[in-house]
Amino acid sequence: MSEKEMKPTENKMGVMPINQLLLSISVPIMLSMLVQALYNVVDSIFVSRISENALNAVSLAFPVQNLMIAVATGTGVGINALLGKSLGEKNFERANLAANNGVFLGVCSYAVFAVLGLLFSRTFFLAQTGVAEIVEGGTEYIMVCAVGSFGIFLAIALERLLQATGKTVYSMINQMVGAVINIIFDPIFIFVLDMGVVGAAWATVLGQVVGAFMGLCFNLRRNPEITLKLRGFRPDGATIRRIYSVGVPSIIMASIGSVMTFGLNQILIGFTTTATAVLGVYFKLQSFVFMPIFGMNNGMVPIVAYNFGARKPDRMLGTVKLAMCYATGIMVLGVALFQLFPGVLLGFFEASDNMLAIGVPALRIISIHFILAGFSIVASSTFQSLGHGVLSLAVSLIRQLVVLLPAAWLLSLSGRLEMVWWAFPLAELFSVALCAIFLRYIYRKEILPLRA
Repeated sequence: MSEKEMKPTENKMGVMPINQLLLSISVPIMLSMLVQALYNVVDSIFVSRISENALNAVSLAFPVQNLMIAVATGTGVGINALLGKSLGEKNFERANLAANNGVFLGVCSYAVFAVLGLLFSRTFFLAQTGVAEIVEGGTEYIMVCAVGSFGIFLAIALERLLQATGKTVYSMINQMVGAVINIIFDPIFIFVLDMGVVGAAWATVLGQVVGAFMGLCFNLRRNPEITLKLRGFRPDGATIRRIYSVGVPSIIMASIGSVMTFGLNQILIGFTTTATAVLGVYFKLQSFVFMPIFGMNNGMVPIVAYNFGARKPDRMLGTVKLAMCYATGIMVLGVALFQLFPGVLLGFFEASDNMLAIGVPALRIISIHFILAGFSIVASSTFQSLGHGVLSLAVSLIRQLVVLLPAAWLLSLSGRLEMVWWAFPLAELFSVALCAIFLRYIYRKEILPLRA
């Protein structure tokens, strides 16, 4: 059915063929996230040309950056779920409340992180290492990212509004423009202006601010299904609670990754600082594999949420099954890349012989879990889209803090660094088992009643 043939009162979320719908919404997001992954990698590639200590500073800063992204994207999941469900129910007043309060929460999140970044950046690095070059570079890097974080918080909130209404092309443009700006200004700030590590931070912030501005313009001019009221806005407590009922578990779930990374860094630095650099490089490289799946999930969530509100279970199930098939295919390609070309991938980061000796087996061992991870990621997004964010939280908590981190510590007692990397595949096995159990529960609780 073409969009012209659709009923004017019906959103494409409820009528367009599922495969076409999922791809039309997800592909632009996937492309934009690939670009996002690219400029994150480019940041580290440029920084690695300064020194290995500079690369270590950025690597050790990753948990803080991940925490900011966790809060922004977790809140975005809550906005997406509430907005999609409200549009499916034709409750446009609640949809507008979700949109406006979502932007408000982005502003509040920025204020919190700006203060924390100014006060505690140095303390954070001193807790990890005593190497002066790493501490100084990392502190400056985090302070700039925190003070300029209004760009990332507003950009992600505004992108989620576009995604929830199916206008993902605009969110793709946002991210691509921001990425291009970052990539252009990285070498200028780092090398031409001789700003070093802090130059990479300023380039990142500049790209995020431009993305936020464009997102605001697109929502005001190209998104008629919602109305942003910047003047006279008043926060709505009930709407904020609905957003965070899904968003808080998502935030905690994503934040757990920061705790896990911090813990792994402490385990690895006991072997050598090069091992922490390898872990940082891994997280940058794996984003090329995981970001497309996250992009697909961002497209899947509003579709499932909308059809949940519209009481169309077959469209919900069809969307989830397709997403899992696509995710598995992407992960197969990711495994092949990491297994066949680990040395090439590390070579982009000016890897020394020591870094290659540690990094090549690390990438090969860790990547074993990719195929299993695809299933877990799609399952977690399904829980979130149906308002069961707590289940996603449980999976993430158990995987990263109950299994992965303790397993890594126990394996480190062997005295063999390569054993630590096996904690990743082990943890993913537990994650898949839990997701299968929770999917069965969700089917019985939410899907079967819709068929009655």
